[in-house]
Amino acid sequence: MTSSDFRVESPLKKHYVCGSLAAFTNILVTFPIQKVLFRQQLHGVLAAEAVQQLRRDGLRILYRGILPPLLQKSTTVAIMFGLYEDFSRVLLDVADASGVPEIVTRSFAAALAGTTEAILTPFERVQTLLQDHRHHGRFNNTAHTFKTLLKDYGLREYYRGLVPIILRNGPSNVLFFGLRGPIKEQLPQATSQPGNLINDFVCGGLLGAGLGIMFYPLNVVKSRAQAQVGGEFQSCRTVFMTVWKERGGSLTMLFRGAHLNYARSVVSWGIINATYEFLLKLL
Repeated sequence: MTSSDFRVESPLKKHYVCGSLAAFTNILVTFPIQKVLFRQQLHGVLAAEAVQQLRRDGLRILYRGILPPLLQKSTTVAIMFGLYEDFSRVLLDVADASGVPEIVTRSFAAALAGTTEAILTPFERVQTLLQDHRHHGRFNNTAHTFKTLLKDYGLREYYRGLVPIILRNGPSNVLFFGLRGPIKEQLPQATSQPGNLINDFVCGGLLGAGLGIMFYPLNVVKSRAQAQVGGEFQSCRTVFMTVWKERGGSLTMLFRGAHLNYARSVVSWGIINATYEFLLKLL
């Protein structure tokens, strides 16, 4: 490969690298918050009770289950940013010739990137099982969980909760990439690198928090579906109605944990967006 070949390909590859490193940083910082949130989504308990459950479990297993989200999130965010840029580049060439508006083309590229992320559902599946205290005695670690599911139930078991993940990823990607630019334009113009980092953090945090609230019920359904091991595969609607009835048909109970999800998303997507933009300039 010549140096000119590298210069052509490198700008495309760096979107994947920057996305992966940004997600890796985020998971290390926010994983304990995610465990509290997961307990609320699964059991409908208050944040204080979820924290007490984790304290009773002990510090030793606070980071139990971190490997799947590290692998999954690092890969999905790399796909999210990288494929969005790749799909946009290809589709914009086609759109220029056919007269399709750029906003439509970029929205389609974002939806495609989000849907492609769903192939990594097995990592979310394993993370759910390792975080659920009811399975602590059954699954030892990430590798053991993958092996046990495949041996006892088959490949299909990896993909419980696939439908709510697809319903979440596509639309949320469209909104994230569509609103990221306009939101940043409304912030005070930055005149320094720290100022740019703050603006990117605020922009990503606001978007992540808003989208987290919007798609929160789908995450509840996903967590509930993926906490099951074996048995019938229930539809997204069936799982939702089960949770809805168990929680007394109350929106307040359905959104139990949403405030913590909002706070986590502000930090999480703030870190991802700011780190991504910083690394993009650095590389």
